[in-house]
Amino acid sequence: MTDIFPIIWSDFHFLRPHFLWGFAGVAVILILGLLNARENAGWKKHIAAHLRPFVISKGSASIKIVMQFVQAIALSCAVLALAGPTWKKVQLPGQILETPMVILLDLSQSMMADDIQPTRLERAKFKINDFLDSKPGARVSLVGFAGTAHTIVPLTRDYKIIKNHVETLSPKVMPFLGSDLKKALDLADTLMSITTAPGTVLVFSDDFDNQDFDVIQNFIEPLKSTTPSRNKIEIMPMNTPSGADVPAYSGRGFLKNDGKALHSSLNSAVLSQIGGLENVTIHQLTLDNSDVELIAKNVSDHLKFTEAPTEKEDEWRDVGLLLAAPSALLILMWFRKGWVVFSLLMMVSLSSCNSSNKVEDFNDLWFTRDYQGQKESKAGHFVEAANLYKDPLRQGVAYFKAGEYDEAIRAFSRDTSAMGAYNLGLAYVQNGDLAAAQLAFGEAIKLDPENETARNNYNKLGHVLEGESEASMADAQEAGAEKGKAKNEQNKSPEDLSGGGQKATKKDMEKERLEETVNTDIRKAKEQDEVPVDFKSGENNNQQMVMMQKLDDDPARFLMKKFEFEAKRKNLKPNPDEKPW
Repeated sequence: MTDIFPIIWSDFHFLRPHFLWGFAGVAVILILGLLNARENAGWKKHIAAHLRPFVISKGSASIKIVMQFVQAIALSCAVLALAGPTWKKVQLPGQILETPMVILLDLSQSMMADDIQPTRLERAKFKINDFLDSKPGARVSLVGFAGTAHTIVPLTRDYKIIKNHVETLSPKVMPFLGSDLKKALDLADTLMSITTAPGTVLVFSDDFDNQDFDVIQNFIEPLKSTTPSRNKIEIMPMNTPSGADVPAYSGRGFLKNDGKALHSSLNSAVLSQIGGLENVTIHQLTLDNSDVELIAKNVSDHLKFTEAPTEKEDEWRDVGLLLAAPSALLILMWFRKGWVVFSLLMMVSLSSCNSSNKVEDFNDLWFTRDYQGQKESKAGHFVEAANLYKDPLRQGVAYFKAGEYDEAIRAFSRDTSAMGAYNLGLAYVQNGDLAAAQLAFGEAIKLDPENETARNNYNKLGHVLEGESEASMADAQEAGAEKGKAKNEQNKSPEDLSGGGQKATKKDMEKERLEETVNTDIRKAKEQDEVPVDFKSGENNNQQMVMMQKLDDDPARFLMKKFEFEAKRKNLKPNPDEKPW
């Protein structure tokens, strides 16, 4: 109590000032009460004077008037409590968050140079594996970049998946030539934006020039931001001062410029400038694992981040709660037959006349947000329904039906149940992120070992991602030209999201379960060796039409097709000013 008083009048204000209109209702109730008491006193003159002491209780009129004022005081305290008087801010505890990490791997042609044995790229792969073996503890994502940047593995704690993908990487999987670090950092920033905790970016690259210095500086110190970024960049240069000639794309000979072989070497001057930036560290390659072990230790030591609270309007201390107790005590004094009901009816009548009340506020008085969302969903307004739902599972289902798969992923990520993990996997499949989908299905199996559908999807995706099952790939050879038409026909019913043309069971309908299984998508996918010529970016094309095709037992070919599809769908183009090697 002592930390609230004395009142600082210069900071005094109301958190919910619109409730002060309630004083108008209090005044009307007081006036009507006094008039009623006065009218009741008028009939006394019709009683004989010698009988009045025996008919009328002494002091009853004055008590009624006093009680009217007590009622007004009690209601006034209630109005003030609702308005939320405040004059002092509260120090909120910081939120503890987990810091993410993104590994950026340069997949340009110059990484095939052999000044670092066996090649720069192979040594970078070794270092990534050694780093993961050091168990940094954070969620790690892997991004490959050349002329464009692509997510190879989203944020995950399953380092085995990252290591499996690392082995298959080469410049051939990238859709465009080049080495655009800016695109890679932008993608890393997007991946780390799922949390406000500062993240760490580990860069394996061999090409750093003055343009890269500006890119890194803008990433650490954004020009349009009043506060510097808290993200850290760890750089591991994958070349030597002596350098080496860049091999040709065919593997025979070297790339040439004006008849001379292109030579790539370490730019020590630029690296020295980059290392001087705040939150940027340059690590020199070592023969052992001490370099990556140091990075892993730094990540592990700063795994938990306590977010400092910022002063916002809702951080003012609401003193209105202190007025609730005296208001309740005063109400008890006039708690007599008919009085409470009469006063409540008067307050409701007066409040209903207030034109400032919004329709949404009125609905919130009588219906839960989930019920309102259910009504919007039945009307086919899925985006509006998602904005109303409080339950993340229902919100994700609504976004899924609306085709907003990114939003559905965010919603399902907040649901820790087995159903939420299963639906998260389906959303990732629709969004084209099959590695993340497999992780989600694995989490669903862990939470519900009896979920056979999730297990089948997990195994099927494992075959696709690792290229271990020709039988699974043979299913993808069936014609899928009518995929889009069939999908529209199957999803006309909001209760059937199986995508397989089969009716959902009663249990599925009750749970609003998403049954668009990966198995069905594979069976109905179309065999295509190239991205369609008439493919248009921005359209709601089914990603499995391109990715779920007949593949060799080579995961690199799958990644190549996936990145090629992403480049077409998102209309990604390389920077013409970037060096093509």
